[in-house]
Amino acid sequence: MPRKLDDRSARDSNFFMGDDAQTQGIVHGTKVATKIGWCRVEDVFPGDKVLTFDGGFQVCTRIERNLLWHGNARDCPLSAWPLHVPAGALGNQSAMLLLPDQPIMVESDTAEEILGDPFTLMPAAALDGFRGIERSAPADRVWTVSLCFDTDQVVFANIGALFFCPKVLSGDLTFDIWEADPSKPAYSILSMDEAITLRKMIEEREDS
Repeated sequence: MPRKLDDRSARDSNFFMGDDAQTQGIVHGTKVATKIGWCRVEDVFPGDKVLTFDGGFQVCTRIERNLLWHGNARDCPLSAWPLHVPAGALGNQSAMLLLPDQPIMVESDTAEEILGDPFTLMPAAALDGFRGIERSAPADRVWTVSLCFDTDQVVFANIGALFFCPKVLSGDLTFDIWEADPSKPAYSILSMDEAITLRKMIEEREDS
């Protein structure tokens, strides 16, 4: 039976409920790969093991839960609208929603030729219009979940998509979420301009 937010795990000291609206994180209902199989991200709690791209199963050390938009959903600004991703657009086997500032890992031959690595992290908003991905006005409140590990990680979602999960969450005021951990090489995330340029190049190759 799925655990509820009022369970003991939700009251653990490693659980944080943010105060501000969030445009990064994983939307409720998205499934992530865990030690016990594919689970909805809202059913993951501190201490659970989640499958990561580079580190195998890693223990989730902290979780932040928040709302995309705290006001009336109809008043949510366009810049904060989630992106609807059709099945297969990013390797995902089922449709899903992405938050606009959530870094997503995209695999492409174009990135390998230009950057030397086929896997590239970019803000989800840069993918607006790519392979049928488009902004979707929220019809209701959108809950978000951010998973935290001892180090920056990339996790599997919806049986194929890849989400970046930073070590530092927004509740840790001593670091910005985009800063690298000085003790360890961090994942590199393209800027919005760089990501849009790469996306257009991928599109040109796919259209040719």
